[in-house]
Amino acid sequence: MKKLPEVTLAFWIMKIAATTLGETAGDLFAQTLKLGYFLTTIALFLVFVVTLVVQLRSSHYNPFFYWTVILSTSMAGTTMSDFMNRDASTKFLSNGATKLGWGPQGLGLGYPEGAAILISLLLLIFLGWKLSGMTFQITEIVTFRGEALFWAAILVSNTLGTSMGDFLSDSSGLGYLGGASLVTGVLLVLVALMKVPAVPNVLLFWIAFVLTRPLGATAGDFLTKPVAKGGLDLGTLGSSVVLLAVLFGLMAYAQLKERRTAATPEFAGPEAETVQPQRAGHR
Repeated sequence: MKKLPEVTLAFWIMKIAATTLGETAGDLFAQTLKLGYFLTTIALFLVFVVTLVVQLRSSHYNPFFYWTVILSTSMAGTTMSDFMNRDASTKFLSNGATKLGWGPQGLGLGYPEGAAILISLLLLIFLGWKLSGMTFQITEIVTFRGEALFWAAILVSNTLGTSMGDFLSDSSGLGYLGGASLVTGVLLVLVALMKVPAVPNVLLFWIAFVLTRPLGATAGDFLTKPVAKGGLDLGTLGSSVVLLAVLFGLMAYAQLKERRTAATPEFAGPEAETVQPQRAGHR
């Protein structure tokens, strides 16, 4: 049975909202509450495992289950990326702190090295996926193994997207708004490429899925970082609460729409047997 959603405009709006919340919530636990990247990564990865088990055990598509896993991968990906790329140097510590939480402060790999490792891991997942012979079209993933590969790719892509977003915000010189504008421009190019027959839509989907994460990361930083650093200084707590309310509102709407669809009679007239609209992600 269908376990994953149709790819529509609402899908992308919810994806950006979830990834932005993942950035602000991950920073809330690791930095504002000073749990540190090490403990927060362990805790949020366990949350991801729990939400994933619920999703995998579900017999049909449930928007709350699906988007909760997306959110948990975004939060875990935020702190996993920070732990990989950052260290105990003062530029990563705020308010004069000398230590952030218990355990190691981070591996200090840096954004380029961390991104290279994550890109390699993501390519290995896609290679294994390709060799398995299963489809990359998310609307056609109906097996446990296919869904497991999908969620593995999502976790790594959201972690990679965090590294890309932090690099754009902190190291590229573009700043938060500049980084978000750059990613938005690339996404618009991908939308235009959907009209090019030679470019597979499934490839565009996965590129867009990765890129919406750095868009969420830069947007989250823009909301929470101090004005002196180019942000709005709304704080991680306030921003997370507002984004959570927005995401849960969208999830409730998606759940209501799903129930209405399930309750609608399948008969749609004889023309429905011959005319099938093209679904997003298909070429």
